[in-house]
Amino acid sequence: MAATAASASLKASTFVQPKVNAASLKAAPVSQAFGLKTASAKVSCSAEENVRGFVQKCADAGKAAALALASTALVASSAQAAVPRLNFDELQSLTYSEVKGSGIANQCPIIAGGVDGFAFKSGKYQVSKMCLEPTAFTVKAESQFKGQGEEFQKTKLMTRLTYTLDEIEGPLEVNGNNLKFTEVDGIDYAAVTVQLAGGERVPFLFTVKELVASGPADSFGGSFLVPSYRGATFLDPKGRGGSQGYDTAVALPAGGFGDEDALQKENQKSYKALSGNITFSVAKSNVETGEIGGVFTSVQPSDTDMGAKVPKDVKIEGIWYAQLD
Repeated sequence: MAATAASASLKASTFVQPKVNAASLKAAPVSQAFGLKTASAKVSCSAEENVRGFVQKCADAGKAAALALASTALVASSAQAAVPRLNFDELQSLTYSEVKGSGIANQCPIIAGGVDGFAFKSGKYQVSKMCLEPTAFTVKAESQFKGQGEEFQKTKLMTRLTYTLDEIEGPLEVNGNNLKFTEVDGIDYAAVTVQLAGGERVPFLFTVKELVASGPADSFGGSFLVPSYRGATFLDPKGRGGSQGYDTAVALPAGGFGDEDALQKENQKSYKALSGNITFSVAKSNVETGEIGGVFTSVQPSDTDMGAKVPKDVKIEGIWYAQLD
């Protein structure tokens, strides 16, 4: 499946050094969240406190590449310093004023200690405090280059830092290295809007409702329900809705033109649920504290404007965290 192939690619590259847009998502790297080591770039021009002097020094030495690497490192370090990564106990000790406006509420906890991979014994567990934090959104759309067809394109996040799912819970069955998780309850949906390079905005409901994920610990997953982005009582600008409002647009010419095929999708509102697919990979676990976490890749449809538009495929990549009882 597409989600499984995407998960394998994510573990090979993104897990070590994820593609995180620090300016928009403000999310720390996956390597920092799970204690992995990443190679640091060595530059011949050392960064000084006076950035202007540093730029001039490297320019004189002809080290344009070193300057670019150093600038990237400075931006990343400042973003990480603004939104530090905390474990579960550290998050619980914060006050409301310390969390407010910091972006910490949109982050999943990190795992302190533990081992790489899945270390829990076979048995039945209860998953609680499950958190899914996206670090990249891409949308499948027509390429800007001729002959390229459709491809997953990078996007710009238009939503504030409120897109992380949290407090998800449900039963987990462990049989050796095989897992089966069933989602039951929690804050399992979040409205998100991203913008493509051409300016088109794509709203969607990031969710894992009614998820049943099974498979080996390094790639277990399954399908889930994607509810309509709009509810049945939502009215469009012409007063049409799924369960209330007008049947057709007001002030259309008489003679049945309001029921013509071109306007059928706009008039007949539909809030039918669709489906998506997600794949999880366990990167680290701590049996003593009952914590587990890793990376995920989800592919789901975007908003259909209540049946008026064809949904686009949205791929969400990120990290996840959970506690096992």
